[in-house]
Amino acid sequence: MRHPATIGCTLPEAFEDVRVGDAIWLDDGKIGGEVEHNDAAGLTIRILHARPDGEKLRGDKGINLPDSELRLPAMTERDRADLRFVVEHADLVAMSFANSPQDIADLIKEIDRIGSRRPGIIIKVETRRGFESLPGMLLEAMRTPACGVMIARGDLAVECGYQRLAEVQEEILWVCEAAHAPVIWATQVLENLARDGIPSRAEISDAALGNRAECVMLNKGAHILAAVETLDDILRRMQNHQDKKSSMMRKLKMANTFSFSCLTAQCNPGDDPSTHPVQLQDPQAVLKKTPAFQKHPALNNSVIQES
Repeated sequence: MRHPATIGCTLPEAFEDVRVGDAIWLDDGKIGGEVEHNDAAGLTIRILHARPDGEKLRGDKGINLPDSELRLPAMTERDRADLRFVVEHADLVAMSFANSPQDIADLIKEIDRIGSRRPGIIIKVETRRGFESLPGMLLEAMRTPACGVMIARGDLAVECGYQRLAEVQEEILWVCEAAHAPVIWATQVLENLARDGIPSRAEISDAALGNRAECVMLNKGAHILAAVETLDDILRRMQNHQDKKSSMMRKLKMANTFSFSCLTAQCNPGDDPSTHPVQLQDPQAVLKKTPAFQKHPALNNSVIQES
C-alpha cells in the first residue's frame, strides 16, 4: 500500500486561510496540485502537475498558494529582529511578498522606530495580490526618501501563470515609469550562462529586455564574471535602441549596406511613379511604387521589386 509523502512548512499558520480546491505550487512551479482536505493535521494535496518521470523536492523550497488570500503579516518576528542590523548598515531594505499598502506602512513605521537612518525601500512584487496592489504600495513607499520595485519573476510567474508573466511585467514597468520609480529586473537572467557557461538564445533576448529597467540582477554561478561581461555588452548595445519604454529610433547600421546609384526618380506632376524606376547597383532589382510603402521617406514612394 502506498502512503502519501509528507513535507513540512515553516509557516503552518498560512494553512488557516487555504480552502479546498485552491491551487498549490511547490519549488517555483515545478510541482503543482490542488487542496483536497484541510484539517488539523495539515493539507492533503492531489498532485496534478509534474514531469512524467517525477520530480525531486528538496528542503527549503517555496510554497505558493495563488488562490488563497493569506492573512499573514509581511514581516515576521525574525524580520523585525533582523531589520535593526539592516537599517544600521544597508542602503536598501527589500520587502519580500509585499501584498498591500499596509505592509509598506508597517515597514516604514518599524524603520522609524529603530532610529533616524532611512534606507531606501524596495517593493518585491512576487504575488498576484502584490501585483494588483502595486499602485497603492508605491504611493505609500513614495513617502520615504527613496523607493523602487523589484519584478521577482520566479514567484510572480507561479502566482499569475507563466503565460501571463510577459503582460504582468509590462504593466509593472509602465506603472513604475509613471511613478518615476526605478525597477530591478530579476530572476533567472542569463542563468544558463552563469551556471554552465553557455547562454540560451531565449535568455539573451530576455536580458536585452532588462534594458527597460534601471537595474538587472544576476544569480550566482561558476561563470558569473562571464555573465556580468555579457550583460554589460548587451545593455550597452540596447541603450541606443530603447530608453525605458520609449524607442530611441536609432539609425540602423544595415541601412548603410544599401548602395543606390540614384536615390530619387524624377517625376513630373501627374506621372505614374511606377514608370520611373530607380536604378540599383544590382541590375536584377528595381524600385517600384506600392501602396504599402508610399509614406516611407527612405524609399521615396518606392519598394524593391524583382524584375
